[in-house]
Amino acid sequence: MSLTIREIVEAVYEGRLRIPAFQRGFVWDPDMVAFLMDSIFKHYPIGSLLFWRTRSQLSHERQIGPFALPNNDPDFPIDYILDGQQRITSIFGVFQTQLEPETPSEWRRIYFDFLMDDDAQESQFFALTNEEFDSNRHLPLNVLFDTVRYRRATSGLSDEIATKIDNMQAVFKEARIPVESISTDNKETVAIIFERVNRQGVPLDTLQLLTAWTWSEDFDLQEQFSTLSEILAPFGFRDIGSDSDLLLRCCAAILARDVAPKTLIELNGAEVRRRFQEVTNGIQGAIDFLRRNVNVHSLENLPFPSIIIPLSVFFSPQEREEVQITDKQRRVLLRWFWRTCFSKRYSSGVIRNLQTDIEGAINLRNGSETSLGEFSVSISPDLFKKDVFRINTVNTKTFVLMLAQKHPSSFSSGEMISLEETLQKYNRNEFHHLMPRAFLRRSNQIQTYHESILANFCFLSGADNRLFGAKPPSEYRQFMPDNVEDILVRAICPTSLFNDDYNKFAEERAELLTNYAKYLCDV
Repeated sequence: MSLTIREIVEAVYEGRLRIPAFQRGFVWDPDMVAFLMDSIFKHYPIGSLLFWRTRSQLSHERQIGPFALPNNDPDFPIDYILDGQQRITSIFGVFQTQLEPETPSEWRRIYFDFLMDDDAQESQFFALTNEEFDSNRHLPLNVLFDTVRYRRATSGLSDEIATKIDNMQAVFKEARIPVESISTDNKETVAIIFERVNRQGVPLDTLQLLTAWTWSEDFDLQEQFSTLSEILAPFGFRDIGSDSDLLLRCCAAILARDVAPKTLIELNGAEVRRRFQEVTNGIQGAIDFLRRNVNVHSLENLPFPSIIIPLSVFFSPQEREEVQITDKQRRVLLRWFWRTCFSKRYSSGVIRNLQTDIEGAINLRNGSETSLGEFSVSISPDLFKKDVFRINTVNTKTFVLMLAQKHPSSFSSGEMISLEETLQKYNRNEFHHLMPRAFLRRSNQIQTYHESILANFCFLSGADNRLFGAKPPSEYRQFMPDNVEDILVRAICPTSLFNDDYNKFAEERAELLTNYAKYLCDV
């Protein structure tokens, strides 16, 4: 199958050929459009177009490039452009004569330079401003299919030039653009095709696809997610709006009890619109639970953002009912949370484990017997003696949240640390060594344990760290307040810290941390 340039222009203008909402915008610059015209003129391959014909009505763009299209709504079927948007937009913009580009726009008219010699390499087509246009050497391409304007534009030219222009016009009139077409209402098939077509460019954005599936005049999925991000922003979770994969999996889990990629595409648009409040309530409930019970104050604090998915299912109400969590349910959820973190449950087999946990969360909410959290977890002192503190690793994030459960105090003032402020910042400057590195190197005490193991870290501000400097703990003890014992308990830290013996301290603190981790996991 193939289409002439005139057929493409007419199909776009009449609404029979449309750009679906999940396509990205027009990104070609004027010179790329001119280069396409030169390739068509010289019969160079420009690739085939890919259309999707469906009986499903999708959200589509009312604008193609800088041109606002009229409200022409033909009967079905309609062809949606899966591949070739940039080429079709260029062809339409160059040859259509009824629309002016919206302002502001970088769109320029394309001209044929009829004074240039034919050259296999050099282009004879240029994107020019009105000031650059010279009627004595440039012919606008948008006159080629308009007999009156074409005759007017070529009048007065020499026979040689007129013949050259006529030959050029004939090429564009006769050019046929190859087209491939698929006809299906199976959205999963379309998603796979679209992903493979775009694999060499920008990957498929499932959120854009699902936005098209669910769109109505009063519902735009991306806008709904943006609104949710604004609601969560004061609590440190604005960035959840940029994690489209997480949001979509929450949608699928709440509405279909399934997070497999296939489910994301097969979600029923009307169902999503009707029940979207459940999604909003579920995600808000999950985040509120994490803030209140685990001191999670931003998405970045979570060892696995996917933890939000089963929680959002638990807190998504049925028929607008509120979920009233009992103390028993809260304890089950907390046990599951800590076991998930310490076992690295979502590091592998993610979909399978999520499915199990979603079912467990649903059973827990409904008061049925649940297996949520019933998986093995092994915690040993080696975790804290061998793992190095790296702010964005799973083990470090888990370690930081574990310390937060004890409501740590400042080592210099004894006052409670503002966890909300500190964890929303969440950077390396909020955590420092209990035994300073300079002291350990100076005293030659790092043969057995690395200086930056987890066991040697705590909540310690940059100001406190500068106050203590490179002093051994026995010396910086004098800068600490009288409630030093309480500070150490809240830091899960042994008093042997002040003996300046790194090996003994590392062993004892790792043991304390292990015992507390096991307490949290109930093992």
